Amino acid sequence: MPLLWRAKSNPLALWWAILTLVSVTNIAVWFFLYRALHKPTAGSGIELMLLLCAAYVFGCAFRSVLPRADVQRICLFDHWLSSVFVGRSVATVAEICFAAQWAVILIQLGELTGADTALNAAWVIVPLILIAECFSWYAVLTTNYLGNAIENSIWAAAFFVVGVALGRLLPEFNGPVRWVLIAAILGIVFYLVFLVTVDVPMYLARWKAGFEDGSKPLSVLEGLRDVRTRWVVTHDIAHWKGEIAWMSLYFSLAVWASLALCAVYSLDDYLPRYRTEAASIGFPSPSLARASTNGSLLGAFSW
Repeated sequence: MPLLWRAKSNPLALWWAILTLVSVTNIAVWFFLYRALHKPTAGSGIELMLLLCAAYVFGCAFRSVLPRADVQRICLFDHWLSSVFVGRSVATVAEICFAAQWAVILIQLGELTGADTALNAAWVIVPLILIAECFSWYAVLTTNYLGNAIENSIWAAAFFVVGVALGRLLPEFNGPVRWVLIAAILGIVFYLVFLVTVDVPMYLARWKAGFEDGSKPLSVLEGLRDVRTRWVVTHDIAHWKGEIAWMSLYFSLAVWASLALCAVYSLDDYLPRYRTEAASIGFPSPSLARASTNGSLLGAFSW
């Protein structure tokens, strides 16, 4: 493999090195959380959260070490693991698990507080992301960027719902829990602004450019063969310029959010301490709330 592209003068090499370093750090943090939070008790909800988090952390690490842009069919390394089919499959599993983590947290908080808004949001987010994944695969197979624009619009809708649910939970807590909720809401606002002002417009512009150029999308069957057999190695920063921003944020901030969700879920026994006085009246004890939550979670996400 030529080493020229990894020279210090190539900013792409620095970007890849940073992605790799962040991914190694994220994996180390996951193992730390696993050792600290792992409970061999059958039916433990934290086991589910750690499993979902592992799928996301390791999936994003895989995509960081072997970056690729799906529709363009470009990658950094000439290896079958760089194929779009493999990478998109890993991404699909990881993203569904990430959405499931949010659903688990919303069920936990919704059952603890009796907030129907949080419970309803929990049951909506995973189906929305499943639909988004279908549009993602459509875009990848056909090379039609309109699918990517719709996919990211659905992600925006899903996390708008999550943001509303977290906003509903704000009056239920005080102290550090409220500040964590505020931080999560601000993070979601940043994410939505990025999607609406950068990501979705980028894909719409690419779709429009392809339409004006007369580019013909592939059929789904043609695309199935193409994603398994064609990948183009390029170390030209110009080819990656449109991908660097979202990949950098995705493989860092989003993964940190996944790790943080595990930490928050593990505080189940402490959350009732920070309920507002009026909100805590009439709701079950922490142990009963936890038992109810764990039963619902394991039944819903046993897949």
